[in-house]
Order: sequence, then structure tokens, then C-alpha cells
Amino acid sequence: MKARFIFNPRSGHNAKNPFLLDRARTFVREQAWDASVVLTERPRHATELARAAVNDGCTLVVAIGGDGTLNEVAAGLVGTPATLGLIPCGSGNGLGRHLGIPNPGRGAFRTLLAGRPRLIDTGTVNGLPFFNAMGLGFDADISAKFNQLSRRGLASYVVTTCRLFFTYRPQQCTIRRGTSEVLHTDAFLVAVANSDQYGNDCYIAPGAAIDDGQLDLTVIQRVGLVSALPLAVRLFAGRIGGSKRVHRLRGDRFVIERPGPGLVHTDGEIHHTGPVLDVRVVPRSLRVLVPAARAA
Repeated sequence: MKARFIFNPRSGHNAKNPFLLDRARTFVREQAWDASVVLTERPRHATELARAAVNDGCTLVVAIGGDGTLNEVAAGLVGTPATLGLIPCGSGNGLGRHLGIPNPGRGAFRTLLAGRPRLIDTGTVNGLPFFNAMGLGFDADISAKFNQLSRRGLASYVVTTCRLFFTYRPQQCTIRRGTSEVLHTDAFLVAVANSDQYGNDCYIAPGAAIDDGQLDLTVIQRVGLVSALPLAVRLFAGRIGGSKRVHRLRGDRFVIERPGPGLVHTDGEIHHTGPVLDVRVVPRSLRVLVPAARAA
């Protein structure tokens, strides 16, 4: 097997735990693979490194980092015969959790040895790929602020969310599924998910399947102080669809229109886009190495 490990030294957990770089290099030596470990140097560099790995004949490309690193590496592998390996060590690890891939201290490296490839879908928004979830509104603003923090993790995410909550104003959105169904709504946030959760077991799309050729859209309408806590409880309990303030749709394409240009996030990565968002699914377009029990 020829493999390449792509390590993001600026990923929050990697910056605090640089031993993972040595562990990856030790793993390569112990397995005597034809493999190397390379480091990212700038934004989007991981995509370049992943594409170079494919061109060099690598059949396994391993992302070591958080959801942003996963996004960049996977973007370079979509539609290729190479398989993505994942050592999830970010703040949320939504895709890794959905697929049952453990963190480095609980068997992620063993998955590289005993795992099986699974074909999953890719989502795109205006051509930008995402593999776990994309979002706009409060969702995207939180990601933008969170990415600026020097210290990350669930506690930091909660604090950042609470601070923004009291100043954020919903925006009017028109959402089309297919050619006929139209939803006009005040949107606190709009999330389109490939997996069932953001990460940290926060389920924005309970029941979502990552290989069904469909995406799950969730709209949370205007939220007040009184309604925020019950919604948060529902998110972590996997019952968000039971709220009167939530609309859920499932489909292979959505067109979302908002009042003007703004932010979106793709797996937590921030982009500035126009007012019209074209969200599509590319079915079974990425191979991911998962624990054998999750390969079916």
C-alpha cells in the first residue's frame, strides 16, 4: 500500500498535542508502509497535497486534524480511486462520530489497519464541497467567530454561541426543493447535512444517512431566550424535528435565496457567497475508511 498522511499543525488539537505528528511517523515506520507524512502550510494546502498524493499513486490519504482539514483533504479525493483515512482530532469531529471513527487515543490508527472502505455522498454549495454539513445564518456566524478563537473545544463553543445569540437577527429565506416545493421563512439558521450531526453529539439532522443520495435540510426559525433551552435539549437528544420552530426537508437539491450576500460554512470553513445558494448532492463519490462494523 502506498499512503500519504496529511497533518495540519495549526488545527486546534494538533497545535496543543504535537505528539500526534510523531505518532503518525512512528505508525508508518512500524507498519513498513510505502508512506510519508506531510504538513500543511496554508489554507487549502491540504487539498493540493491530497491531489498530489493521488497523482503519486497513493491509494490511501489520511487526514489528521479537525473538520476543516477533513474538508480540504476530502475535496482532493472526490471521484478518485483513493480512500480517505481519518484521524479525527478537532473540536467537533461530526463526520468521524457519524461513521464511528474513534479519536487517536481510542483506536483511530487501528481503523487504518482493520477498517473497510465505504462510499459516501458529497454535498456541494455553489460548487464548494462539504462532507458533513454546510450552513448559513447563525450557524455560519458562529463558525466564523469560532475559527478566530485561540482555544477551542465544547466549552469555548458554548460561550461563543451564548454571546452571539443575543445580538443575532434572523433573515428571510426562500427555500426551493426541486421545481415545485417552496418554503418562505424567517431563518435563525439553515443547515444542510450529509451526516446526522455537527459534532459533539449535537444532532442537527437525526436519521440522516451519508450514502442515500439525499441531503437533510433543517431550518430553525426565530429563537427567543425562552425557546432556546428546549431547542438545545432537543439538539443533543436527537429530537430536533419535534419542535414547532423547526422545518425539515430531504432532497437531492435545494436552492436557497436570502436578502443579500453573506457567509456560509462548509464543515466549519467560512466562505463569502452571493444571495443565491445552489446546494446539491454527488452520490457515493468519496471512499472513506471506517471501522468494519460501519462499512455496510
